[in-house]
Amino acid sequence: MRTPAVSDALRDGLASLYRDLHAHPELSFAETRTASLVAERLARLDGVRVTTGVGGTGVVGELANGDGPHILLRADLDALPVQERTRLPYASGTAGVMHACGHDMHVVCLLGALELLADARDGWSGRVTAVFQPAEEVGAGAQSMIDDGLLAGMTETPDIVLAQHVGPFPAGTVGCHPGPALAAADGLKVTLYGRGAHGSRPEAAVDPVVLAAATVMRLQTVVSREIAGGDTAVLTVGAINAGVRGNVIPDEAELKLSIRTFTAPVRERVLAAVERVVRAEAAASGADREPLITPLDSFPALVNDERAMERTEGAFRRHFGELSVFDPGPTTGSEDCGVLGAALGAPVCYWFIGGTDPEAYRSAAAEGATDRDIPANHSPRFAPVVEPTLTTGVEALTTAALTWLAPS
Repeated sequence: MRTPAVSDALRDGLASLYRDLHAHPELSFAETRTASLVAERLARLDGVRVTTGVGGTGVVGELANGDGPHILLRADLDALPVQERTRLPYASGTAGVMHACGHDMHVVCLLGALELLADARDGWSGRVTAVFQPAEEVGAGAQSMIDDGLLAGMTETPDIVLAQHVGPFPAGTVGCHPGPALAAADGLKVTLYGRGAHGSRPEAAVDPVVLAAATVMRLQTVVSREIAGGDTAVLTVGAINAGVRGNVIPDEAELKLSIRTFTAPVRERVLAAVERVVRAEAAASGADREPLITPLDSFPALVNDERAMERTEGAFRRHFGELSVFDPGPTTGSEDCGVLGAALGAPVCYWFIGGTDPEAYRSAAAEGATDRDIPANHSPRFAPVVEPTLTTGVEALTTAALTWLAPS
């Protein structure tokens, strides 16, 4: 069947909820208000069975409509520890917390899609499971829902997992990439141990600040010197913490790393190189104690099933038009949505929707300045334009769902 139109009333209601969620962001596993609003909205839909508290703050809505395929639609709930700098009238009211990745948009798009599907049951048959997942940002939410019985509560295993993410592309567009679409990610904390002393007597110390600086610079050679040009890896040191005063050499320093890779061999090589460099720099500095490398989080690579993406992308092209669908290529961002697919043994089909004002994007692109002028996910200035982002997201999820559900 054709994708139902998004009515003005539905659009206005979802836009109001989006602004509310954006103004009240909640961190991973603390999305209690967000989950409550989601559950309340789902409970208004005829025939939707609602389960709350799955994996902590996860919410599941199930809509059954006769015999047919079973699909899983997924959105994430959590915000980031980022101070918002958008100056929007509905900017975050919580200091140091912001929906800087667009999960608030994901939530309202899935709610809208489920409402359209519930109202159009005469055109399809099957079962829809809508999963509103906590804690995507820390890579733990999908697994926490699985561990809490998400799969046990399903009478049938879903045939496919469908999900989307808003990104810094022109609003109104949809990005589809078959195969490896999002990178695996490993977060590490490296604690470097030195020996403290007075700043006037560096000879009495093993300076962990100098050790940290040398380690950071040496780590920059891992990708450029040890990874083949045809492979992809990203190694970022996002945080350095050491000392409190200029005249005190501290005892230790701490680094936090983010590593992105697409294949297991490259991942193993980068992780081994990080350990080798860290330990070698500590030895070169004369550290009395071995450094400590602690894993913080881990995301598997998200691999889109090629046949599933081809089928879904074809539906997008028919609905949105050829010029509105593009291939963004592999993205070095990461997601834990693939954990759901792996646990279910089901293919994953994951795409992007644009969230940037099209005119602003065209202007930046004309100057070759999209990286500079277009705020990306996790930026304190990231904020999707409400329209046409919201309508596109609702229609994309609904179109994908109907592509996999059986016609009535």
